[in-house]
Parts: sequence; structure tokens; C-alpha cells
Amino acid sequence: VVAAGDKVRFAKYQGLGNDFVLVDNRDSDVIKMSSERCAALCDRNFGIGADGVIFAMPPGLVQADEDYSMRMYNSDGTEPEMCGNGIRCLANFVAAQDGADPKAYKVGTLAGLIQPEVRADGQVAVDMGEPVLNPPDVPFTEGATLDGAAVRVPINAGGDTWLVTAVSMGNPHCITFGREGECDEGGIKVDELDLPSIGPVFEAHPTFPAKTNTEFVEVVRRDYVKMHVWERGAGATLACGTGACATVVAGVLEGRVDRKCTVELPGGPLEIEWRESDNRVIMTGPAELVFDGDVRA
Repeated sequence: VVAAGDKVRFAKYQGLGNDFVLVDNRDSDVIKMSSERCAALCDRNFGIGADGVIFAMPPGLVQADEDYSMRMYNSDGTEPEMCGNGIRCLANFVAAQDGADPKAYKVGTLAGLIQPEVRADGQVAVDMGEPVLNPPDVPFTEGATLDGAAVRVPINAGGDTWLVTAVSMGNPHCITFGREGECDEGGIKVDELDLPSIGPVFEAHPTFPAKTNTEFVEVVRRDYVKMHVWERGAGATLACGTGACATVVAGVLEGRVDRKCTVELPGGPLEIEWRESDNRVIMTGPAELVFDGDVRA
């Protein structure tokens, strides 16, 4: 951490309204701000306003041939393993800092090696790796129900029984297409969901010992779904990249969607493909600079 009061250069980026403060920390292995300071900067009334603060760190977090690594604090000061929208913003941020041409990067994260590709049109395609489906590795305390995965598992939340599928994209996700019964009869309407009431119940559900991100999904077509997310440590956000990936994985496992699917979030669409050839999930979407400046550490 740099000395309190020292100035730190930052840039604010957003990916479909999921917004982040970005800091180039590649000159030091020590993160330049405390988790408490990051939480304060995320405050939308008294700070910059963001869903999290992301640091571009020196390479070597996962493997030696990384281009750089990623560390992050959520708006509540907790540290997640990774963030899908965040890593798209980070890739464009580093490319802009370095004046680099469109290219692919190897980025070490607490969820493993992630490979974003900055494209000429400003979109970023990210190889998010393979989904983790073994319940203890999500982690999810209920047992597997389909080929080693926990699919359509009934859990009680808010007085109702919901059917959920547990997926990790390096961070835990609970995906639901609705309550028992309704999910096979038209499903939920995400625009009618009382997310601030039900979201925290899922986030802290005892079947997810590390807490969880939760995706509520409405299937419009096999290649198009609408999803609202309650993020662990951030609450309701306009978009969640890992959540969109987990949504398509769960939808395929439940037989509801195709492997190539558009996930429409409140902030806009992400294109997701769960490749059958190598089991890897590819996420493509925007990441745009909002403004930059200096802030006290």
C-alpha cells in the first residue's frame, strides 16, 4: 500500500454498466490501496462510484509467462477470485496504457489463467477456461445429480423451493430458471423479480459455504436469454461476465439453451459460447473508458 495521501492514477471503465476503477500496479507486487480504501472509492455518493477496484499487477500469479496479473476488491472490500466484465475492462485499460495494437493477453487471476483478446473494434473476447461442475469444488454442499454436476437441485430460499444448478467459473454461481414447477411452465419473468429481497437470501445460502453469485434466468429462445444477477459482495449489478458464462453452462446442462447464446443483462448483451470441442467458455463483449484522473490513496 502506498503512503496515505499519495496520489494514484486511475481510469474508470464500464462493461455493460458494470463499472470499475482500474489502477496500473505493475511497478510493484504490493497493492497500492487497502481494501477499506477501495470500498470507500466504490461508494457512489462519497467516492468515484464503482462495483469494484481492479489492479493490473506484475506477472507470475499463476505462471511465469503471464503478461500481467489481476487483483480486485469488491465494493464491500472483499476480494473475489475473478470478474468477467472486470477482466475485459482490465484488458482494454492495459492495452491503452501500453499503446498496444489489438492482441491476446495471458492474465493470472486467483481463478487461474484467463486469456482476453482485445479486438480492433474495442470488443474483448475472453477465454474463460473450463467450467467447474464438481459440487465440492464450486463449492456447493449438495450432491451431483447429472454426470457429476449439481443440476436442478431443489433448495429452499425465501419460503419457496427453487431449482438451482451450481457452476464455478473460478467463482461460485447459483443459476435458477425459477421455482419448482414454474421453471418448466414458462419460467420466471426477470423484470418482475424482487431482486433486492431474494438476492441476499441466495448469496448467503448455507448450501454455498463461500457464498455465491446468483443468476435468475428467463429463456426467451434457445439462443437468447434474459438474466438478472445478484453478485456476491456487490449486490445487484447491471452485468456479470462470469455469471453470463455460468448461465449458458447451466442452460445447456438443463437442456434449455444452445451452446452459443446471447445473454441479455440489464446493461446489455454478452455473447457466450461453451465450446464442445475443448469444453472452454468464450465470452465476448464491450469495455469502455468513462474517465480517468488522480485519487488519494
